[in-house]
Amino acid sequence: MAIKITETILRDAHQSLIATRMPTEFMLPIVEKMDKVGYHSVECWGGATFDASLRFLKEDPWDRLRKLKDGFKNTKLQMLFRGQNILGYRPYADDVVENFVEKSVANGIDIIRIFDCLNDLRNLQATVDATNKIKAREGRGHAQIALSYTLGDAYTMEYWVDMAKKIEEMGADSICIKDMAGLLVPYKAAELIKEMKAVTKLPIQLHTHYTSGVASMTYLKAVEAGVDVIDCAMSPFAMGTSQPATEVMVETFKGTEYDTGFDQNLLAEIADYFRPYRDECLANGLLNPKVMGVDIKTLLYQVPGGMLSNMVSQLKEQNAEDKYYDVLKEIPLVRKDLGEPPLVTPSSQIVGTQAVFNVLMGERYKMATDQTKDVLRGKYGQTVKPMNQEVIDKVIPGEERITCRPADLIENEMSKLESEMAEWKQQDEDVLSYALFPQVATDFFKYRQAQQDKVDPTVADAKNGAYPV
Repeated sequence: MAIKITETILRDAHQSLIATRMPTEFMLPIVEKMDKVGYHSVECWGGATFDASLRFLKEDPWDRLRKLKDGFKNTKLQMLFRGQNILGYRPYADDVVENFVEKSVANGIDIIRIFDCLNDLRNLQATVDATNKIKAREGRGHAQIALSYTLGDAYTMEYWVDMAKKIEEMGADSICIKDMAGLLVPYKAAELIKEMKAVTKLPIQLHTHYTSGVASMTYLKAVEAGVDVIDCAMSPFAMGTSQPATEVMVETFKGTEYDTGFDQNLLAEIADYFRPYRDECLANGLLNPKVMGVDIKTLLYQVPGGMLSNMVSQLKEQNAEDKYYDVLKEIPLVRKDLGEPPLVTPSSQIVGTQAVFNVLMGERYKMATDQTKDVLRGKYGQTVKPMNQEVIDKVIPGEERITCRPADLIENEMSKLESEMAEWKQQDEDVLSYALFPQVATDFFKYRQAQQDKVDPTVADAKNGAYPV
């Protein structure tokens, strides 16, 4: 069976290497060539693209999606979706989730990859149901559930196999093993794929990062074990904290039963298009050579690269860089206290920051962040293992904890959100942009209005309504 490839250069590759700063206008000229490759899908939306478009690029993410859809006539478009958190940082009501799925598919998304930072499947059900509703009605839309891969006492082979069965029962169309920190090593990957394949008929996709240096070998073993799809990035934005290079994987399987049939000359033309942009990013500092290498600490400490760099900058600010190894030792302890969650956004930041506090304060949990409190309260959902009762008693003494699905406690909020931002609404999608990032979206709407009215808001006298023309 030919191995299928999802191309990540328009989303995760540049999110991992240049903080999601690739503008839409740069993507569009190469779309026609990318559309001829024969990819299983192109991942081009979701993740941090939404926030970065509004905040840094002054672009409407919905507009990007529509333009890409116009260009990709033969290739499915894919997005990354944080379950009940959508693309934001808090859980939203089901009506917002449903609306967002509806608009994503209407504007061009075919495959929605859905994950939860605790692997709490209850936080994914609303998105799967919303996608299946559209599929039943229109015959398009594909719900892929991604399991955040991690290591720890709780994460046995039995755990992953059991999750695969549950995902099939939930009505998902496929499974993704999402290895955000590059922790899945080659022989383990082969074993995992074989065991999962034995219990589910769903296609299995593998997503990993090159951070720890083993990703290409992991893909090789996974493909031999029967994985259906692998995520790769065109070589100018591959490797390091990104994915293995598309051209390398295509060449690896050439002439075998897994041959992709992709045209290397066409891929070379696409790589030639992206290479000057990569050089420009290196020259202006947007691409830091540090993220291009292998960071074996990832395997030693099981900490994703982004989490490590976050921790280092927190210690620097406090003039406490000498505490680096103390914090590294504290991270697994905090993770255990909080029920051993996978370390992925936002749980990685929560665990890392709390570990820094514990070390700097000289007393564990003397001070707890609001997010740590929310994890302990159950606001993010159910963890795989029980949380440490002593820590709960110390940090949120006597508080009632949430045991149901957290979103069950959130009232429908679409109409409230719409009335809050009515003055800026130019399309239904604007309400969803505002729902996820109220302040950032409002700033963008003001900017958009100024561009349309040809007014420079920086010199406008808003108080008296006077605008120099």
